[in-house]
Amino acid sequence: MGGESSGIFEMLESIKPPPAKKSRKERNRGKSYAEETNSNESMDREIWQEFPEDLFEDVLVRLPIATFFRFRSVCQKWNSLIESESFSGRFTDVPQIFPWFYTISHENVNSGAVYNPSLEKWHHLIISALPERTIVLPVASAGGLVCFLDIGHRNFYISNPLTKSFRELPARSFKVWSRVAVGMILDGKPTSQGYKLMWVGCEGDYEIYDSTRHAWTKRGSVPSCIKLPVLLNFKSRPVAIGTTLYFMLTEPEGILSYEMATGKWKQLIIPTPMDLTDHTLAECGGRLMLVGLIKKNAATCVCVWELQKMTHLWKEVDRMPNVWCLEFYGKHVKMNCLGNKGCLIMLSLRSRQMNRLVTYDVSNGEWAKVLLPGSGPRGRKRLWIAGGTAFHPSPSDTA
Repeated sequence: MGGESSGIFEMLESIKPPPAKKSRKERNRGKSYAEETNSNESMDREIWQEFPEDLFEDVLVRLPIATFFRFRSVCQKWNSLIESESFSGRFTDVPQIFPWFYTISHENVNSGAVYNPSLEKWHHLIISALPERTIVLPVASAGGLVCFLDIGHRNFYISNPLTKSFRELPARSFKVWSRVAVGMILDGKPTSQGYKLMWVGCEGDYEIYDSTRHAWTKRGSVPSCIKLPVLLNFKSRPVAIGTTLYFMLTEPEGILSYEMATGKWKQLIIPTPMDLTDHTLAECGGRLMLVGLIKKNAATCVCVWELQKMTHLWKEVDRMPNVWCLEFYGKHVKMNCLGNKGCLIMLSLRSRQMNRLVTYDVSNGEWAKVLLPGSGPRGRKRLWIAGGTAFHPSPSDTA
């Protein structure tokens, strides 16, 4: 009897109760959901398979720059899409809000720390094509291209820091071992239309490189109509507005300009503001700006001026907040400009007791402190920035 009862229990346990009967509404709901899922999957495949490439490009050019490289790794087709001429044309038509800043530090001269102001983030890049045993400095830029010059002022290199596109320029037609001021412009929005690079030496000698010919095509000296001697301010990086390059002069005080399209030189004698020490040119939307340190007794502050077109005089338009200026009181502060284009200026302010990076947005008058890039394990050691230049990141610009 016990055996029979145990067998019955096992039989009862193995029997599953019949499923609960669903209502017609529930059955229809499940059926419609399955049909909808299958329909959506089929529709998604049909839509994305025939998605027009021009719409892909319109979306892509509006993505954050950092997203481009994740996009390129999806498939070979998407990677080649970025390298197409149509994408390059669309990308140049989209206005870039802020430039990025390519900087080098005393500890890592041949590798760059690139600052993205939109994300307030540093990226560490290595351009492997640059010579390893020679110190090279970023001295100019145009679009997404950065120009490097070795510390001996002998060799020039052009690179896109994002794509690592690289070109070593041919040897100059004559040797100048002294310091040179370097400026760079684009011949058109896409770099495929070419760019020009110009250096000017202490004695007024100059030379121009044309990328479309891959050669130094023009050389000469500052004409006699310019008041001599011309002493350039090599701490101030030249700025480009359109096809005109502007160089800062220390003696006589003022600005020296060269129009690439016409080959004409022009000189403006402009007295510098009182008590001005370290200073540099900058530009914003076609306006010529001046940024510098005002030192009076023990007080030091950073001021900004704009060149008045009618009077050809500098007019102060802003200065650093007083609370920040108090940090410099009694300190021997030196200023180095790490970027002077695109309405966003980056400055390095240093003394024995202090090391600061700040940005100034000319368009809205906002000052911001920038955290120094880190190195070593977890970035605990903060790097000392030695120099830099601003550039507009572009995955389509080629050297």
